[in-house]
Amino acid sequence: MILQIAIDTPLRQVFDYLPPASRAQGLPVLGVRVLVPFGRQRLIGILVGIVAESAVPAAKLKSALEFLDESPVYDPVTFELLRWAAEYYHHPIGEVYAAALPVSLRDGQPAAASIEHWSLTEAGSEELAHPSSRRAPQQRALLSWLAQRSSATAAEVAETFKPAHLKTLEARGWVIPHVSHLTGSHLADESGSLEVHPGGLALTGAQSQAVETIIAALSNFSVHLLYGVTGSGKTEVYLQVIATALAQGGQALVLVPEIALTPQLVDRFRRRFSGGVAVVHSGLTDGERRDAWRAAHSGRARIIIGTRSAVFTSMPKLALIVVDEEHDASYKQHEGFRYSARDLSVMRARGAGVPVILGSATPSLETLENAAGGRYAKHILPQRPGAAQPPRMSLVDLRRHAADQGISTPAMQAIDQHLKAGGQVIVFLNRRGYAPSLFCNSCGWVAPCAHCDARMTLHRRALKLRCHHCGAQAPVPVICASCGQALLPVGQGTERVEETLMRLFPEAPLARLDRDTASARGAIQSVLERVHSGDARILVGTQMLTKGHHFPEVTLVVILDADQGLFASDFRATERLAQTITQVAGRAGREARPGEVMIQTQFPEHPLLQRLIAEGYESFAASALEERREAGWPPFSRLALLRAEAKDSAGLDTYLRAAAESGHVLNESAAKESAVRILGPAAALIARRADHFRAHLLIETAARSSLQRFLARWLPQVEALAGPKGLRWSIDVDPLEVD
Repeated sequence: MILQIAIDTPLRQVFDYLPPASRAQGLPVLGVRVLVPFGRQRLIGILVGIVAESAVPAAKLKSALEFLDESPVYDPVTFELLRWAAEYYHHPIGEVYAAALPVSLRDGQPAAASIEHWSLTEAGSEELAHPSSRRAPQQRALLSWLAQRSSATAAEVAETFKPAHLKTLEARGWVIPHVSHLTGSHLADESGSLEVHPGGLALTGAQSQAVETIIAALSNFSVHLLYGVTGSGKTEVYLQVIATALAQGGQALVLVPEIALTPQLVDRFRRRFSGGVAVVHSGLTDGERRDAWRAAHSGRARIIIGTRSAVFTSMPKLALIVVDEEHDASYKQHEGFRYSARDLSVMRARGAGVPVILGSATPSLETLENAAGGRYAKHILPQRPGAAQPPRMSLVDLRRHAADQGISTPAMQAIDQHLKAGGQVIVFLNRRGYAPSLFCNSCGWVAPCAHCDARMTLHRRALKLRCHHCGAQAPVPVICASCGQALLPVGQGTERVEETLMRLFPEAPLARLDRDTASARGAIQSVLERVHSGDARILVGTQMLTKGHHFPEVTLVVILDADQGLFASDFRATERLAQTITQVAGRAGREARPGEVMIQTQFPEHPLLQRLIAEGYESFAASALEERREAGWPPFSRLALLRAEAKDSAGLDTYLRAAAESGHVLNESAAKESAVRILGPAAALIARRADHFRAHLLIETAARSSLQRFLARWLPQVEALAGPKGLRWSIDVDPLEVD
């Protein structure tokens, strides 16, 4: 018997071991953790296969040291999903399996929660009945206390007695600990039962139809696009379908794109479902993630709400998956194991034979094409429930109107009017910091990053210049190093907009939400509470504002710079811009009070803006899909991106040219219909970052199967190529950004 172990290393293979010498007869179970010798280390891997023979000579095979589990640490569907993901994304299998576990489980902590109970031994009972000494009255009191109970936990003992007393009694043989494994955690209620409370507003006809159709599809795989305008009640549809899935004994997985969304969503779920709701995201401590994992794996947590990585949470009774804001780029992991949580959700649902709901007011073009092709069922929520109406949208031509630090005169007037009427205002700018450049008006010098082909951003409150690409920092110079003249901040970031609004509207309390203000634990929730309580009347922020937040009193949204994505080189830039504008606009007028959206632009005649204003996102998407079809871009082709970086620019170019040449050779031997196009090498948009030069090869083909066959043959050759010192490379299948 040969054990195939997936170990958390960058090596793209499994490793063969003999079973532990102490192992009793019988086959071990796939999916358990195994402690193995690895070079001079002892590492923990996952048993992914059992074979009869090994390519490694028998004399060189080492024995595994110990099985850490009796049962798998993955449910069967997730175990197979991870194997598939490693193959599809061409990532080292050991790193993929490790990514699905909390760090503490990767380090060998028990998969099941345990608790220690203490009880008297026979010697302890004898001592209590016939004391050998009258000293240590506290120890005798503890013996008497334990004798009145069958057992007690260490925590219960510690409420009255010192923990040292237990150890003393144990050393004398008078008490003994017993360890028992729990089937859940404190995140689920004691009984594991779930009480469902009634909802709020009555469902609209479109909501009712969506709920009925999806409920009818429970217990079978299907994909449902819930395409609802902002504020149309998608979450209520999720809640109603989940209630039915849970009533049938299942579990539900709900994915959200950002940590900022989880507090309000968790609060809403816990108001509807008392007990059994657990949370998984990167902002938790590892102990909190471990407890949530244990609750889900045991089936005690009935609902898991989490960000991208929650897609791997072991859930043996999974009955439904929900991907909220499915279009969001945050579902794609951009470092290391580059997976799409949205796409893996569909694959996981397929493997489990359960439905998956993809919800969005601005679905991705890939999802819309799948719906148009009949692969996904499409449910449209065309209106907001109750009295809420879509906001009125207008363009502000910055060529015709004066602006104060990026805020136009019409926008100032509108902000003033809405504040006086008792409304709240959102001012959106997708650029943090004070100013994107520090500029010398005399000689033209611009503060550069010493490590990147990028400019430093001024953060005035911190008195720092910061590079938003590599994280480098520098003090703010007083004068130009080249000519000695004064330096000027050029352009606006959220920090500067905040300063301007505080000057223009000193009576209106203001809050700012961006990565700078949200870095501390609990900071996001603090800002959101200020907005919901009405303490903050103006909210300034970046992309973090666009993702599903419900602000009932917001009546005006001002988008300061709508032009950032109009002329970008990435083929997805216009799609992202249209989604951002639509999403942030959707924060206005979500209750009875009417909403207004003002979009500031230098190009009001641009077709994208005109179409969005006049006809909405669906019209834009139809036009964009036709453009993609004509150009042969996804979803009408398949892409992979080989990214590489090194400190030696010439060596990097030589390496990528050799990789491209090996791909061309493979192409010549392939059937015509399986051929791929290899484009490049091309420098990245920021060619030098953190002192490393960056470039890539783009691989394009018409069919997913052709791309997978090519990558399977090509990547081993790429891995074998000699490269410059310090070379780092990665493959990104289905990249969201071609940069």
